[in-house]
Amino acid sequence: MRTRIVDALLAGRPSYQYPRLRREQAEHLLAGCLGIMFPHFSRCPESRSSLMAEAERVEADLLELLCAVGIEGEDAARIIDTFMEALPETARTLNEDASYIDACDPASNSVDEVVLAYPGFFAIAAYRVAHKLQLEGVPVIPRLITEYAHRHTGIDIHPSAEIGAPFYVDHGTGIVIGETAKIGRRVKIYQGVSRGALSVRKADAKAKRHPTIEDDVIIYACAVILGGKTVIGAASVVGGNVWLTESVPPKLMVYRSAEIRVHRPGEDPEVAEHHVVASQ
Repeated sequence: MRTRIVDALLAGRPSYQYPRLRREQAEHLLAGCLGIMFPHFSRCPESRSSLMAEAERVEADLLELLCAVGIEGEDAARIIDTFMEALPETARTLNEDASYIDACDPASNSVDEVVLAYPGFFAIAAYRVAHKLQLEGVPVIPRLITEYAHRHTGIDIHPSAEIGAPFYVDHGTGIVIGETAKIGRRVKIYQGVSRGALSVRKADAKAKRHPTIEDDVIIYACAVILGGKTVIGAASVVGGNVWLTESVPPKLMVYRSAEIRVHRPGEDPEVAEHHVVASQ
């Protein structure tokens, strides 16, 4: 009976393009990269020889992943060399991110705390590692890396997005940064913010669908900014719960005006309308 069931399952099983690729392999690669760049994540004592050994493991992991997606030989060697040579720059950028987060967040006690404990930093680190592979045209693997961070932090950053440094994410849960989003330097983003597309048609896959955020912009919690032609000008502030589908000039504040109606227990709702508190 089991043989019959297995045969039926095999007969109906689709033929996949990357059958040898496993999610945990990409997660292992990210862990190795973080271990090379930050002693907080290293599995070995701090020494030149231990870091050399860890770097060799990263190269071996990346080679195995590339082979699983059909990249081998000289192409694989070139991608590995380019990726490894970029790691010192990636580390400098991430240290800039961590220092900026520490400087901006009154709840932070040190850069070490940011690196070790902040979900925003972890999501940014995963993005910056994945982005390097995305630039080399590596399929699937960059998404596996950023989706690993997404599962652990609730922060969804597409590896194709262009994000300057330093970059500040506070709390972070529910943040979405789409594939064609562009974000400048010293941008601060709070939880629940989405930079999305106005159109989700497959025909628009190659178009710029997500907004551009220029330098020194602050976007507060739960703001939604949509559209590939939408540009938030430098040094602007977007308030919480704002919904934007049009561009904003530089140095402006955009906020949502609301009313809060105070209804005391046992009070007639019609009477409660006289107790209106303006809010913005």
